[in-house]
Amino acid sequence: MTDNVPARPELGREIATTGDGIDITRGYTGPLLLPFDSVLRNRGQYDLQIYEQVLSDDEVRATLGQRHSAVTSCEWQVDAGGDRRVDKQAAEWLRRQLHRIRWDNVTAKMLFGEFYGYAVAEVIYGVDEGKVCIDAIKVRNRRRFRYGKEGELRMLTPSAMFEGVPCERPYFWDFCTGADHDDEPYGLGLAHWLYWPVLFKRNGIKFWMIFLEKFGMPTAVGRYEAEASDGDRSKLLQATRAIQTDSGIIMPKGMELELLEAGRSGTADYRALVEVMNASIQKVVLGQTASTQGTPGRLGNDDLQGDVRGDIVKAAADLVDESFNRGPLKWLMQWNFPTAEPPRVYRVTEEPEDIDALAERYGKIYNIGFRPSLADIQEKFGGEWTEKDPPAPPLPGQAQTPSAIAGPEFADARNTVVDLLRRHAPAFASSDWHDALAEHSRRLGRNLQPIGSAWVDQVRELAGRAGSLEELRDGLLALDLDIDDYADAMAEALVAAQLAGSYDLLQELQG
Repeated sequence: MTDNVPARPELGREIATTGDGIDITRGYTGPLLLPFDSVLRNRGQYDLQIYEQVLSDDEVRATLGQRHSAVTSCEWQVDAGGDRRVDKQAAEWLRRQLHRIRWDNVTAKMLFGEFYGYAVAEVIYGVDEGKVCIDAIKVRNRRRFRYGKEGELRMLTPSAMFEGVPCERPYFWDFCTGADHDDEPYGLGLAHWLYWPVLFKRNGIKFWMIFLEKFGMPTAVGRYEAEASDGDRSKLLQATRAIQTDSGIIMPKGMELELLEAGRSGTADYRALVEVMNASIQKVVLGQTASTQGTPGRLGNDDLQGDVRGDIVKAAADLVDESFNRGPLKWLMQWNFPTAEPPRVYRVTEEPEDIDALAERYGKIYNIGFRPSLADIQEKFGGEWTEKDPPAPPLPGQAQTPSAIAGPEFADARNTVVDLLRRHAPAFASSDWHDALAEHSRRLGRNLQPIGSAWVDQVRELAGRAGSLEELRDGLLALDLDIDDYADAMAEALVAAQLAGSYDLLQELQG
């Protein structure tokens, strides 16, 4: 119903903003926005240094390094935005720029934005081939940067510690990730979920060390009588402390000294706690544990876990590449190639397909009556391909199984043979096949007869003139017998005979 249709919207209007004080989730807002991250807010005073401590954990560092290495080990490519010459020139020029600035190194550092929630890099420009180029991309410490009330990036300096200074867009490239809404410019990094497993793990190891110390060196306990003097108590205390370093002690009579050992009946398995926390870290960073623990089948199908890790790697690669494509790449193209369609930078994260398995699958498809197009073959297998020439008709007497020629191409093969027969032997234009064969034989005889008669006449004439056998021999060798017409007639006869045999075989196979 038309009564429910709203009025035409105002273009570009934004209502639920965050910088004008109407966001009730932020309360009072100063010149800089504060992160929503509860760990940073409650335990870190909004300082990312607390997450740098999380990064120092060995398991976090190993799994995060595995994740980042999986991304940078994938080859990066630059695809032209179109087929025009200027589009290809822009892509080739950009490819040289990325090689020069070591794009893998830039990507590896920007990927830490996944861990902290956001990443900031400074773009330093120069001139190359008369065009504005990138001399370097330096990934900066994100602790130096904050976001203003309008979501703009600002850098903290000694003279502007509370409001920061603006970071002009062409010179800075940043992105955020992990947050579940657009009101959080700082994102929400993996460190938010890794903080508690790392904390529990460290405290577990601390108590584990204390536990092992109790087993390795029991605590010495000396008992004294109630009427013991302060001096006697001091001597006993000195004796208990000496046990840890000396092999023997001296103590007054009437005093007791024994070792208080930790009870060995309990489990106190702190190692299990550490393993559980490590598994939690692996699942947060990699989405699974099989690639680090090497225990196939424990958490499910190995192929499925590999797919999960592959999806995470692809998402991480796309995060950096897409941000670069929408930022520095777009600016470079507008300055240097304004008429070109912007190229695209991406990483090839898909595993190459098994060529042998692909060929086997195509063979099965062909056997059921279908065949791939030439374009599909070139795309899947690469290289230059041409279609295979059709097989030649079989020679007379050559055996061929019905399955080799049966199918939809059978009628085409027979018609081709008939057309060739009629072209080489006009007698086969007759509908009666046996009459055609007889007529073709008579026609061959008529063609060869005048040629043979001319040869006989020349030999008779020579024999009449020759005075001796030697003269007859030399004359025969000198005769100029024209064999071109004879060869043509015989060639036509042989071709017709071969085609006739092929036709008979096709007729026989058809039944």
